Amino acid sequence: MYERMLDKQTVPTVEEMTAFCGETAPLFAQLNEWLSQTCGTETSVVFPYGNQYGWGIAHRKKKKLCCNIFAENNAFTVMLRLSDAQFASVYGQVRDGTRELIDGRYPCGDGGWIHYRVTGREELDDVQTLLAVKYAI
Repeated sequence: MYERMLDKQTVPTVEEMTAFCGETAPLFAQLNEWLSQTCGTETSVVFPYGNQYGWGIAHRKKKKLCCNIFAENNAFTVMLRLSDAQFASVYGQVRDGTRELIDGRYPCGDGGWIHYRVTGREELDDVQTLLAVKYAI
């Protein structure tokens, strides 16, 4: 249903990744542009973690990873890490589904990782809320 771009031999362009996202392509493009312009991130097309993740766009600021955005068929998934304090600061501002992801995050040091699948505007709004706290926007 949400297949990813898994052909490691063929490096996709950002435009091909955007088109692959189907009905969420405008949201995929909007998030990438927002991260670049508002958060000042630099982007690169990456195949970072093997076949279960596939191709994505890495956003970095001063070589530090901000997030990865993986193109999917009619969706995309944002993989990001925040501290416990950052998650707590936005917990009351996000939807119930986002709170469930925060509650079930993969722990890592003082915080954890979440994989947030975006299929519509509400999810994009919550992802931007999470990413904005990362950069204190």
